[in-house]
Amino acid sequence: MTRNVPTYELYGENTGQKPDFWLHCETIPSRSSLHHWEIRPHRHESFFQILYIDAGSGDAVFDGVPHAIVPPAVITVPPRLNHGFRFSRDIDGFVITVLISHLKASPGDRSRLGTWLAEPHLTLLDTGDGDAAHVASTLRRLGEEFASQRNGRTDLLEAYLTTALLLTARIARKTDETANPDDETERRMEMLQALIQRHFRSHKPAAFYAESLGISLAHLSRIVRGRTRHGVHELITRKLLDEAKRELVFTFATVQEISYRLGFADPAYFSRFFVKQTGQTPRAWRIEERERLGM
Repeated sequence: MTRNVPTYELYGENTGQKPDFWLHCETIPSRSSLHHWEIRPHRHESFFQILYIDAGSGDAVFDGVPHAIVPPAVITVPPRLNHGFRFSRDIDGFVITVLISHLKASPGDRSRLGTWLAEPHLTLLDTGDGDAAHVASTLRRLGEEFASQRNGRTDLLEAYLTTALLLTARIARKTDETANPDDETERRMEMLQALIQRHFRSHKPAAFYAESLGISLAHLSRIVRGRTRHGVHELITRKLLDEAKRELVFTFATVQEISYRLGFADPAYFSRFFVKQTGQTPRAWRIEERERLGM
């Protein structure tokens, strides 16, 4: 039962120790060898994990159910899932631990990626597949970049992380017999998300996105509400808010600078927008969130 399963930030470390990272990467042998190659059942409250298995074998155990590990493979573990691992002594690869607020989509939201991230997956990488080869090389590159202290490190880590997760989700869906790659609704939602990513700083109205997709605003609203239970405007607002929160936590920019970056002509209007969405001023939210994360 959940109450008997310990909660860690990193396995074996006291959860009361505040993490000082948004992303952490280490080799699998470096930690599992300390525990006789077995990571007992545990959970992470605020972190998502990715394991890249390059060699060796073992089992991934999700809620007590074992799944055989055959390299090369990617294992994704959502927060609050009881999980553990049994590794052979020749295991090779690494584990990436990521603060969930830094993911491209939140596990459990109604986006296609968010739905996929909410469940554990063991995805085999076919070495003859171009996407799979790119996932492996991207994750290896992420591990190398994490170990460095070079310029642009944070932005590159974010880019590698997003690329690896999106491609792994694509590979997993290709092997899922229930997946429907021709689903028009999914295609339009993905196109909408891409458009919002490109234009959210311009504060385009919902009608702009409907016109760009070649459908009526009413039709777009039905699609979005059916998939997310929110309207188009709410989706755009959430993107603005998520980006504002990311900037407040992970950059040293002033509230005024962040407001301009997000396309607000008046910093006071940005503050009112933020208060309406969160109930706090940007400065107060930043202080509280950084304290919560131990930053």
